[in-house]
Amino acid sequence: MIISSRYYWNMESHLHIRELITRLARLDAAAGWDGDLNPTQRAVLTYLGRANRFSRSPSHVAEYLGTTRGTISQSFKSLLQKGYVSEVRSAQDKRAISFSLTAKGEEVAQAAGDLDCIISNLCEEQKQALQASLMKVLKGLVQQNNGRAFGVCKTCIHFETSRTGGHCRSLSEPLAPEETTLVCHEQESA
Repeated sequence: MIISSRYYWNMESHLHIRELITRLARLDAAAGWDGDLNPTQRAVLTYLGRANRFSRSPSHVAEYLGTTRGTISQSFKSLLQKGYVSEVRSAQDKRAISFSLTAKGEEVAQAAGDLDCIISNLCEEQKQALQASLMKVLKGLVQQNNGRAFGVCKTCIHFETSRTGGHCRSLSEPLAPEETTLVCHEQESA
């Protein structure tokens, strides 16, 4: 269905923005049907590629993606069978499961999609403005729904810089330099 641009510009501004965000998300998700993956499985792989070791359980992934644990459990089951992820059991609690990307999963998680290519063509000022605006909208929606922020470790109130990378005061865990730029479910903005 093609909608004329006149329709868009006659809508109230906030409705137009919502429609644009929704349409972009749907077009991006539709592009996620590629090979043996569906959009949810691809989103799981992308999240795992950005998440730290403390944030890779099925419940964390479900909360981040705003979906059910059942959907995520089925996605992990399929991703395991296809060789995109591996299961990691906690040494302290054998019931606690998290997942890691395999080399095959890492390749998918790092692959640029159509939306990435379009965004990369924006000038730096446009990218920063778009990112700041979308982050403000996302934070508002997450707060309204009593959700978690899932921010980057080094921007957290619990983060301390150390000689070896960092330290999480909340979890009392050292962080390697590469972990300081990953997404964490415990993150609280400084």
